[in-house]
Amino acid sequence: MAQTVDYYTNNPLIHRDRRLSRSSSEWVRSFSCEDLKPLIVCRGPIRKEAMDVYQEMGITHFGILLSEKDSIVYPNALAPELRMMPNPDHVHRVPDYTGATKEERVERIHQIIQIAKDNGYDSIFAGYGFMAEDEEFVGAIENAGLKFIGPNASTQASAGKKDEAKRTALKVDVSVTPGIDNVTARTLVKKHPSRQALVALVDAEGLECDPRVLKDESLSLEDLADHILMASYQKGVDLFSIDELCAQVQAEVTEMFRNYPRARVRLKAIGGGGGKGQRILGGSLLTIKEPTDEQIARAAADAPGLVREVLNEVKANAVGDNKNVLIELNIEQTRHNEIQLLGNGEWCVSLGGRDCSLQMHEQKLLEISVTQEGLAAAIEKARSEGRDAEAKALETDLEVLKRMEEQSARFGQAVGLDSASTFECIVDRDRHYFMEVNTRIQVEHRVTELCYSLKFTNPDNKNDYFIVESLVEAMALLARHKERLPKPERIPRFNAGAEARLNATDASLSPHAGGLIRYWSPPIEGEIRDDQGICLVNPDTGMFMKYRVAGAYDSNIALLLTKGEDRLDSYLKLSEVLCRTKLRGSDLGTNLEFHYGLVNWFIGQNVMAKPTTRFVVPYLTLVGTLKEEANKIDPVFAFLEMKKHYGRLISESCPDDSAAAKTMSEVLDRKGTLLTRPIERLLDDPHLLSGWLSLNRGSHSIDNGRVVWLRNPLVILEETYNYLNMNYREHEPAAEIIWSHDDELLKRALRFYADLREKLGLEIGDYFKLDEILRQDNAPQGFSDEEWQQVQSSHFGFEAGNEILGLLFLIAENTNFYDFRVEENLEVTIPDYLTDPDLQARMKKVLVPPPATKEDEIVAVCGGMYYAQEAPGLPPFVSEGMHFEKGQALYIIEVMKMFNTVRAQFSGTIDKILVEGGDGTIVKKGQPLFKVTPDEKFDEIDPRQVERERRTRTSEYLKGVL
Repeated sequence: MAQTVDYYTNNPLIHRDRRLSRSSSEWVRSFSCEDLKPLIVCRGPIRKEAMDVYQEMGITHFGILLSEKDSIVYPNALAPELRMMPNPDHVHRVPDYTGATKEERVERIHQIIQIAKDNGYDSIFAGYGFMAEDEEFVGAIENAGLKFIGPNASTQASAGKKDEAKRTALKVDVSVTPGIDNVTARTLVKKHPSRQALVALVDAEGLECDPRVLKDESLSLEDLADHILMASYQKGVDLFSIDELCAQVQAEVTEMFRNYPRARVRLKAIGGGGGKGQRILGGSLLTIKEPTDEQIARAAADAPGLVREVLNEVKANAVGDNKNVLIELNIEQTRHNEIQLLGNGEWCVSLGGRDCSLQMHEQKLLEISVTQEGLAAAIEKARSEGRDAEAKALETDLEVLKRMEEQSARFGQAVGLDSASTFECIVDRDRHYFMEVNTRIQVEHRVTELCYSLKFTNPDNKNDYFIVESLVEAMALLARHKERLPKPERIPRFNAGAEARLNATDASLSPHAGGLIRYWSPPIEGEIRDDQGICLVNPDTGMFMKYRVAGAYDSNIALLLTKGEDRLDSYLKLSEVLCRTKLRGSDLGTNLEFHYGLVNWFIGQNVMAKPTTRFVVPYLTLVGTLKEEANKIDPVFAFLEMKKHYGRLISESCPDDSAAAKTMSEVLDRKGTLLTRPIERLLDDPHLLSGWLSLNRGSHSIDNGRVVWLRNPLVILEETYNYLNMNYREHEPAAEIIWSHDDELLKRALRFYADLREKLGLEIGDYFKLDEILRQDNAPQGFSDEEWQQVQSSHFGFEAGNEILGLLFLIAENTNFYDFRVEENLEVTIPDYLTDPDLQARMKKVLVPPPATKEDEIVAVCGGMYYAQEAPGLPPFVSEGMHFEKGQALYIIEVMKMFNTVRAQFSGTIDKILVEGGDGTIVKKGQPLFKVTPDEKFDEIDPRQVERERRTRTSEYLKGVL
């Protein structure tokens, strides 16, 4: 039956009437927000969500602020939310939200405030962008007499900046990561190493400092330097150079490498967030027990360049900017957990946790709810099923979660949290360390909304209350009614929630901007799809409107969420959502297949697993090895060789029956596309193959290099068609589903075995017993000898050729796929070889081969903005006539807000620089950047030799299945 409910605009999980003014209770009506007049100054899914929520709250006077950057970079990347905007006069524009320089940023803040005042707005909502955590922005809003829908400026100062948050955490007895939070102060003390010198600096620069602080002899030099630095930020002057800061960071990193052997160090700009403004260094020391001074110095030498990168990313490299960078021990085997907080300045409540460990380049990919109720239920289930090691591991998680929730609420109380924020931690088995507070709503906030609702009760009447299921709604309530709101009770809603971030990336998860979405299938029941309004159809035609994926912002296209009675239930639903999602377009790359493979990998292993933040890159490397091996297999050649094999078998067993071989050939021909089409699809996409192999790890075994089937191959074949969303559906394009004649053949075979099991009194899982019975010459009870011969003959025909599916299991065997696994205690075992940087780099190229290029050219690895130097004022990486070495930096490309340094894959000489224009020039993937002369000549690959090698390898594989 065709879907009739529009789960995009009318989803009961997220859409409801939120107008408190319609309540029969006077107390509830007093919390109406219909007179709130917010201006939304953010983009992405949160902008549309805010528009939806505000309209559902009865707020009619709201507006949105558009950046012109989208339409400048990619002309078709317009804001699709405009299709639902009730009043076009409430759409406003600025060149961009933050400006490229400090001066532009200040100008933009004043411009936004003026837009709000000129158009009758009384509040500003900044979503989860950088501006939502900008203390200066929030302070300016408050000083202008407007409300900020989010934590106030005071909270931003004490919790939003990573250095101040860490100091606050230490004061309220919260566990923190070892490291240094005041490297800028240390830099200043290094340059002015006495109290007299620091005080003289204040006079020389004309800084406005507190005289009592300057005279306080008990204050440490570093604390005094911190006070002076704050005054310098107010005046907009620098007291040291970036080179001096870089030198100090390098010295601190060197010392940390000495104090913490076999560990890496993380650099974090204090104004970073969402994975931006962070870098890790020291990878070369991970395997060295006692590094030499030379090895440490070589690892620390990367620090200056990385400091410049993080400051560039968060735009903190202008004169007068706070350039402090946290230098922290990178806890290697950790999980990234966060606690959702909500407060009104007097009370603060925690709303459970989210596990965000599955991430890459500090960008979260899959976020999973972690609640006390959910863990308690999982512990009980594991105990009842005899999985004691799993239960013990989950009990540890429950205790850690309780501690994190208690500490987070205490922290929120200490900083006077008066809106939504997130308390982020790293978890190392039974310990946790505070990492930072995001003083804004998080991208993954809906994961929490699926698990808890908020019950606000009248203090004078416990039967008088209202329920809030949206954090965006709660933030608006707090902005409008703050102190009046009583402390809410959290009410369990669903036991589990999960979110997959659908990003514009290629198969290796590198950003892929500029693609055009031409069609996106509608959401299904149980799916929450948060996008930017991309799926809002044309109001006149009801048709999907094409959308260009812009490269000027981050790579996220949409958030796909599901809920469940437990984590497995939510994963199964998420798998269904990902399976049935269809995205079509031009030059379009997404991580949809990655997510589908990953979710099913966990379903096949254990969804309660505890992957660390180091999981994704080795997992991608493993998937790359699958692709490398799959490239060696020719399924059509395999099928033809299998036909020959059966021909020989029939000829040997029936030498006097010349028609038997022909009949067998016809039987196999009828099964050709039934078997090869799903195999070709799995071989073509290693992400799909990874999930399939995990789901089927109990379907076979390997005995002396041969595949032994533990389940009926035809049942597995049917499941495979369902897994690939290729099951038969009327009116679907034939290219996307099982062909009708193949479907009829498969169903007839499955009916045959279902009837046979019923007659023999067997269950669907009794394949071994059935196979043994079918091998017997004597007819079992209930069958005549003639009937039994017919049954055996039909069985032979239905089973013939199915063994070709076993080629996929041999790929798993030859890549050691199942060595990457979840143990009984839920720890994930990652084979050491998958952490080898050289293998990781090679498998990245296997997943996404580099753009085709000529021998004498270097081309852009992806589309984005090209930069020839590390930072403004520094010399370019290369010049014409210059010789470069393999691994040397050639250029930087900024794509989707991330700066990527691209290094040479070989050594050679730059003959000519082909990029026209300066820094910030937009280039396309595969565009020639340099004419070069390589030091060595490259050998051309003979495609005929490749084909011969594939057939040879396929023949070797067939020995394990035929």
